[in-house]
Amino acid sequence: MIFYVLAGLAAGICAGLYFPVYIPPEYGKMLSVALMAALDTAFGGIRSSMEGSYDNTVFITGFFTNAVLAAFLCYVGMILGIDLYLVGILIFGMRIFQNLAEKRLLMLNVKCQWF
Repeated sequence: MIFYVLAGLAAGICAGLYFPVYIPPEYGKMLSVALMAALDTAFGGIRSSMEGSYDNTVFITGFFTNAVLAAFLCYVGMILGIDLYLVGILIFGMRIFQNLAEKRLLMLNVKCQWF
């Protein structure tokens, strides 16, 4: 499984280097929040697969729903003149670190069972 992750990462880096995409600065905030939401969903999917409760439908719908909702929240904040993107980055950042902490504990529990 790790091979697919590394192959996807390598393909994404190569695509990013050979096909540069210009993103206007006014969309940078929305993109950053949507990226944080997508990373949160990806780390949550990895955690649930380690727990043995992974469901592909939940992962796919959560991935797109979180990214679109976060970008929409940021867009509404830009219209209202409020920096709502900071709330999205804070919440998704906390969830990413929470998922990483839970993955670390799962890995430690697995290693402890081997001894």
